[in-house]
Amino acid sequence: MANTKQAKKRAAQSDKMKARNRAVRTQTRRTVKATRAAAPEKAKELLPKAASSLDVAVRKGVLHKNTAARLKSRLATGANKAAAKAS
Repeated sequence: MANTKQAKKRAAQSDKMKARNRAVRTQTRRTVKATRAAAPEKAKELLPKAASSLDVAVRKGVLHKNTAARLKSRLATGANKAAAKAS
């Protein structure tokens, strides 16, 4: 347990950041999962929302920018392949 005033403050800040990071991470995962599971035409509509969610996670420091870029690329590739297969 924190003994000094500074340690108590850092512990409180850590808890606050942990809660925010968890919320951002959960929202991002949920959006990406929905995009992957969607039908081809629906996936194209959800793609910008998923990309935006990944960008928010990068800005908040939850994800590394290259991780987000990789995920956005894979989502776009998957959506394009599904759309091509459907038509």
